Amino acid sequence: MPDCRFSPLRIAPHGALYKSAVAGYTNPQQNMAMLYCQHTLPNGLNVIAEVNPHAHSTAIGVFVQAGSRDEAREINGVSHFLEHMAFKGSEKYTWQDVNRIFDEMGARYNAFTTREMTAYYVNVLPEFTARAVEHLAHLLRPALRPEDFEMERNVILEEIAMCMDDPEHRLYEAAMAAHFADHPLAMSVLGTPESIRNLQRQQMADYFASRYGPGNMVLVVTGRVDFPAFIELAARHFSNGQTVDVRRDRPAPSFDHRTRSLADSRLNRQYTMALMPAPSAQDDRRFAASVLSDVIGDSEGSRLYWALVDNAIAEEADFDYYPHDSCGSYVLSLVTNPDRAREALDIALRELRRVRDDLKDDEIDRAKNKVAAEIVLQGEVPLGRMRAIGAQWIYNRQYRSLEQDLATLNTINADSLRRLMSDFDFSPMTVVTLGPDGNIRQ
Repeated sequence: MPDCRFSPLRIAPHGALYKSAVAGYTNPQQNMAMLYCQHTLPNGLNVIAEVNPHAHSTAIGVFVQAGSRDEAREINGVSHFLEHMAFKGSEKYTWQDVNRIFDEMGARYNAFTTREMTAYYVNVLPEFTARAVEHLAHLLRPALRPEDFEMERNVILEEIAMCMDDPEHRLYEAAMAAHFADHPLAMSVLGTPESIRNLQRQQMADYFASRYGPGNMVLVVTGRVDFPAFIELAARHFSNGQTVDVRRDRPAPSFDHRTRSLADSRLNRQYTMALMPAPSAQDDRRFAASVLSDVIGDSEGSRLYWALVDNAIAEEADFDYYPHDSCGSYVLSLVTNPDRAREALDIALRELRRVRDDLKDDEIDRAKNKVAAEIVLQGEVPLGRMRAIGAQWIYNRQYRSLEQDLATLNTINADSLRRLMSDFDFSPMTVVTLGPDGNIRQ
């Protein structure tokens, strides 16, 4: 029998969170109640659900703990390449069939690959749940036909070339490589032209067999769903997968103050990026880090906005937080006229020093409201909740309700943010610049 419990989110008329906890099977037709369910198939595949009887759609996703950080350097890019190959079809279906069947359901479907996971998902009307599960299962059994493999190799090489023409993407890849150095997180999701050109089909097949299976992935469903019936569908279409016994390498990063300058004479703007250590995806301080990053560098109404963008010193000035598996990153990014790049960076660094001493309650409250709104707005639709729940499971092997996230967010205050900045004091810092003549002009 599936293990289920209620995860109710209730919003009182005045907007305050009304907390409630109901265990076991209760009438799901309560106000805004979400029923969380979990079941493990005999082959070890975890199946988790957040059932919302008021939803009008169903979202289904398969999340695999397989990203560029899990690849050997000689096959860098294989996870993303595999994502492409999944949509080229299984032994039963061709790539034309894959698209046709999804279109016949009126589905929203896609996939994504990051440094730490790959996900395949579909969003459908509830009446297409059975067909969607069957079709999603076929994506996880790619045929890897040689002719498709060669075609997609060229597609990915073109994708790499296009991305390298984007200064901000190019800068981010260079900053990650410099900041993480020999750590697995330094490797690009897309891979390098050399690694993609040299990748062999058998290497991809071996990588797939070692990572894509129960024990290293989770099947997630959200929205309107009959969970016992969904388990039967999962057992029918996912029981053939062989359990994989694989452990992610999690070495501790070795950070130091690093700088790097890149020149591209075609550019007329200066792009500057600085990376600093931050809480990991497993650290409860990740909520505080999200609030702090909003205070410092949200695209509107933040300290960097008023100090740099509003004063026309920088065109863009952002400070973001990225949680990773076992570590995390703060990312400062600036876009300026080359002649003002040094001034902008100095002002940004000054703001990082000032925020430790003069945090104000009103700016913390504004940031908390922004983060809360983002959490709730994403969670209002099954597709958003499916992505959040799947990622949470990959990182922590646990489920967190919207109520839990909001309750944790509510505890953040100036003292907790100061403690966070004491533990993660924006150093050591890696600074990488990209502009028409390399170095930031004095």
